[in-house]
Amino acid sequence: MPAPTLPTPRPTPSTPQGTPATPSETTGPRKPINPFLAKDPNQRAKRLARALVSDIITYHPAKHTEGLRDGTLKQLFREEIKKSFEEYIAQVGQQLAESTTYFQEALNEVLGGGKKIF
Repeated sequence: MPAPTLPTPRPTPSTPQGTPATPSETTGPRKPINPFLAKDPNQRAKRLARALVSDIITYHPAKHTEGLRDGTLKQLFREEIKKSFEEYIAQVGQQLAESTTYFQEALNEVLGGGKKIF
């Protein structure tokens, strides 16, 4: 016995029938819906800085707790910060990395828990 077939649904038009689409609906640059897809180099650099610093905490949670408690974050994370900053430069470029404070802000906000340490 053959399997029953279901009717194929008809596509619904995006505009009511008889209404032409406006030029803005069919052409022109579209803004990314997801802000992570934005191509703004400054936004990208800020996100990257925060992600790299967050990774430091993710891989060393006990060390992070110790550093916050004892006030030794700079000393404890010297090597990790250096490696992360090198990666940051490689991805955003030396000019942008050195002309902005995004990485330092991420260190203070994320690693330093909002305190101005770095």
